[in-house]
Amino acid sequence: MTDITLLIVDDHPVVRDGLRGMFTAAGSGFRVLGEASDGVEAVALALGLDPDVVLMDLRMPGGNGVDAIAELTRRGARSRVLVLTTYDTDTDTLPAIEAGATGYLLKDAPREELFAAVRSAAEGRTVLSPAVATRLVTAVRTPAVADTTLSARESEILGLVAKGTANRAIAAELFISEATVKTHLTHIYGKLGVKDRAAAVAAGYDRGILGRT
Repeated sequence: MTDITLLIVDDHPVVRDGLRGMFTAAGSGFRVLGEASDGVEAVALALGLDPDVVLMDLRMPGGNGVDAIAELTRRGARSRVLVLTTYDTDTDTLPAIEAGATGYLLKDAPREELFAAVRSAAEGRTVLSPAVATRLVTAVRTPAVADTTLSARESEILGLVAKGTANRAIAAELFISEATVKTHLTHIYGKLGVKDRAAAVAAGYDRGILGRT
């Protein structure tokens, strides 16, 4: 049986070393091709090394995981992306799945569960930790009309918009891509029932999301 090839993406060297050691100690079945410390490096290495599975952290300075997943999807990469992170909030889970992640696992998962998840991801099967699966089911069952509360990140972006900050500057300040800023703005417009930045700011003040002037 051919080994499953891996690319490990995490901004913490200790985590990368631990994962590499874990898969190496497993013996036959896995082969680590390389490591990346941020999303930008991950995209370049994934396209160059063509691993079966990319183990992707999400929150990394210099290029986050969601943007990297979206870029790999856009570029038609063969690699399956298995998110491995400590975060299971809706603001982390849903964007990663929507961007094209094959699976989503938390870092406290047992070793055998991680191995099984990698095997499943390599075969193209969706893998979700129980906590994440519950969140996704809840999101699907919750009526869209109730989704009018801005997330912490959306409120943060709206606050910067209110200060007249351009999308590119917002992206630089929050360490996200300009495309991600635009996606957040689209969600903000939808939740506030507006069509542009000025109307969003006005609605933000009217609803008390932004401080009163």
